[in-house]
Amino acid sequence: MRIDDPINAAILAVSEDSIQGFLPDPFEQIALQSGVAVDTVIERIRAMVKSGTIRRVRQTLMATNLAPGALVAWQLPEEKLSAAFDYLFQQDPFSGHVVIRTTDAATPGSNYRLWTTLKVPQGYSLKAHCDYLKRQIGADHYRIMPAKRLFALGVGHVRRKGMEPGSKAEELANVLDTNIVELSELEWRVLVALKREFEPSEIRRDLWAARADEAGVDLDTFYRIGTELNERRVIGRFSTFLEHVKPVAGNQRVTRYNALFHWAVPEGREIEAGREVGRFHIMTHAYWREGGAEFKDVNVMGVAHGTEKEMVLAHKAAIDAHLESVGIPVSYTNVFWGGRSEIKPSEISPIAYREFLDAAGIDEESMRA
Repeated sequence: MRIDDPINAAILAVSEDSIQGFLPDPFEQIALQSGVAVDTVIERIRAMVKSGTIRRVRQTLMATNLAPGALVAWQLPEEKLSAAFDYLFQQDPFSGHVVIRTTDAATPGSNYRLWTTLKVPQGYSLKAHCDYLKRQIGADHYRIMPAKRLFALGVGHVRRKGMEPGSKAEELANVLDTNIVELSELEWRVLVALKREFEPSEIRRDLWAARADEAGVDLDTFYRIGTELNERRVIGRFSTFLEHVKPVAGNQRVTRYNALFHWAVPEGREIEAGREVGRFHIMTHAYWREGGAEFKDVNVMGVAHGTEKEMVLAHKAAIDAHLESVGIPVSYTNVFWGGRSEIKPSEISPIAYREFLDAAGIDEESMRA
């Protein structure tokens, strides 16, 4: 199932990141926006999952509002890098994106080769979890960089193909806060069932009935709680995820280069700069994170993808020029290129965390925030 098939491309241009919030029938919305009949949408998505073109279908969450999280950069000996990568991807349910990164030259922070996203459930400590992982993988140092604000969040590779450098929205990007929302036990039960990825056999119009059973509630209650969680802004997108770098069906690559951009802007102008960066259509992520002295005090970061390195750099150059044109000085900037990478959703359930600690023989109180 090739991504350049016209029907598949029409579906993916919508289904990757355009279906916002919780919907009782997200496939109907994909059909309406793509102009493809709903039965065909379901048939094609199911086939693309089976062929490996789509790596997962799931309801995403605004996990930054459900659990403390951060981007973590790890410094460790080169000979331990591969094993550390495997451990974080395979053995730590709370690490999500795991990426080995490089820079084009020796620059501040370039000795931090391993990068992960990390979340721990409410009530637990990011630092304590990182200390545990540091011992497990033999890291020398790590840097925790929580997001203070988000400005862009949406990975739509198909709709970004062929995008010209400088393409941007007329309006500034919205600012999303990272305040933690507390949930009841019932809401967590529904959320855990709602967020689990769908097997091919589950991809159908009657999407949520089995998940309501899993959560131990009737379908109307499931819909009500899903809608309430959406109104509380803890629900993200219903999304079909493509492989970022690995070849998919027909040996096609959706993208080849994954670039993490860094900018250092004056203190107090992080939100202003982030909103300018986030308005550029190429940006799949943009956020305010503090890199500290290790990364020459960068404070605005973002991610872009592309099939040609020169084009990715051209997109960044357009953003750099725009920041200058609107009077936002950048004292330092850099690009960290992604190499080997694996992506999985970070577990955020307090129940799952307690089970993890028990299995590892870790005292729960030692991991409390």
